[in-house]
Amino acid sequence: MKKIITIAGSNSQKSINKSLLTYTNSLLENVEIITIDLNNYVLPIFGVDFEVENGIPTAVKRLNELFNTTDGFIVSLAEHNGSYAAVFKNTVDWLSRLNTKIWRDKPMLLMATSPGGRGGATVLQSASTYFPFMGASITDTFSLPSFYDNFNNGEISDESLKKELQSKVDKFQITIESRKKQYQA
Repeated sequence: MKKIITIAGSNSQKSINKSLLTYTNSLLENVEIITIDLNNYVLPIFGVDFEVENGIPTAVKRLNELFNTTDGFIVSLAEHNGSYAAVFKNTVDWLSRLNTKIWRDKPMLLMATSPGGRGGATVLQSASTYFPFMGASITDTFSLPSFYDNFNNGEISDESLKKELQSKVDKFQITIESRKKQYQA
């Protein structure tokens, strides 16, 4: 069975990106979903001096091992002042100390949402440019604008956005299946 790691790039307990990710998880078929909650990986602020003095935190090593087991990633990024949330960036910085290709050249569906009309477009653009250098094979991106207008009762309420996300999830799953068959041949 294929394993998918899903990560909301936020440590907020009421994260709208976690809500979008939970809904997206419900669209996946025949996969084992490993949901990463960054609150379960509390890390010190990355710094070379800290690393020299203390080494790599155990939580980073655990997360790195989980990343080794996956067939793909779905990441939904919170946008803080046009960039990644500090908790997400810090986690990425620590993970890169163990493997610069933190995304393992695996398929990734990259998403964002926000209360505003741009739906996290700035952080999505930044991640789309940056993540491939860190081993992400981005199959597609999805932006959900105006979260509180377009997401109700645990799902996307706008039909065209719902269909768009389903199409991108399907493409993501087809890519994973195709890669898995390619490596088994």
